[in-house]
Amino acid sequence: MKILVVSSNGKVGSLVAKELVSRGHQVTGLSRSANKNDFLTHYLQKDVLELTATDVLGYEAVISAFGILTGDLEEAVTAYHQVNSHLLKVLANSPATLYFVGGAGSLVVEPKTGLRLFETPDFPKEYYAIAAGHANSLVNDIRVNTQVNWVFVSPAAIFDDAGEFSRNVVIAGSDFTVNNKGESYISYIDYAWELANQVEAKKLNRAWVSFRTGNR
Repeated sequence: MKILVVSSNGKVGSLVAKELVSRGHQVTGLSRSANKNDFLTHYLQKDVLELTATDVLGYEAVISAFGILTGDLEEAVTAYHQVNSHLLKVLANSPATLYFVGGAGSLVVEPKTGLRLFETPDFPKEYYAIAAGHANSLVNDIRVNTQVNWVFVSPAAIFDDAGEFSRNVVIAGSDFTVNNKGESYISYIDYAWELANQVEAKKLNRAWVSFRTGNR
């Protein structure tokens, strides 16, 4: 498959790109800065907001691992809206599937009321702005879109960049779920591995799913 990974210099983006390359796919990375990954021989150095429909021609999948580190609510909401809506516009009516590396804060903890994880009292304040940015764009940009084959993938509440590679991943839906030990956990490497599985399977379309570690 020919796949574009947006923000391939980031932690999640680089792991996803590396996993896909290891499986023999033709992967192109994209970031504003120079390529930091030796395993990527195809690379676009440009701002994601400058990406055009011509740039994405021929790709079967585009994976956005875009993220922003900020505690400012307005900045986060604006950034995710601008990037996600731009990608949706660029890929309108394209046969490619657009995958978003989402946030756990969007997950629904009370299905009856629609209460989301980031809206609960104990949600870490330092992550509130980023979680709200993800959630706002999911509702207002992504889920209402009918012109793109999109998939939004939320990680578990504990998203561990130093976690082990277990291959023990459960694919859940938009509700917040835990394993037999009450854990909502997944390592970055397991997330990247399962995302690669789903890209290859090509079964998800206009879907919001979540990945977490299974029973152990």
